[in-house]
Amino acid sequence: MAFWEQKSLDQLTTVEWEQLCDGCGKCCLNKLIDDETEELYYTNAACKLLDSQSCSCVHYLQRFDFVPTCTKVTIDNIAELTWLPDSCAYRRLYMGRKLPSWHPLIAGNADQMHAKGMSVQNKVVSETKVREIEDHIVLWPLRDCE
Repeated sequence: MAFWEQKSLDQLTTVEWEQLCDGCGKCCLNKLIDDETEELYYTNAACKLLDSQSCSCVHYLQRFDFVPTCTKVTIDNIAELTWLPDSCAYRRLYMGRKLPSWHPLIAGNADQMHAKGMSVQNKVVSETKVREIEDHIVLWPLRDCE
């Protein structure tokens, strides 16, 4: 039985917690919240530190030095991070769901995740190149297969 099936989220070690991340990069997308309706909108404008090919942060360990507003997903804040997509491994497990077959821990690598379109790979632009963020609203980050 896999570690994420044997333990609750609050029982995971730091290494296990980090391994649980599917590496999709969706949490690195700029998001908008409508002031009137409080509806959440994802954009394809990614954090300036996101490598759009690998879907990983180019300065992960020092990311807060470069982007002080970056959010660290932890067991202590997972309940409040309602902006995480339903496909996120942390969110899935927190909500009592299983990891999907495309998750790198199950598939063995990230290839299936990218092939199923569950990552940001080749779908984003750097926030540094965006003028009007509202012009970059997209629906694909909300997709959740399995």
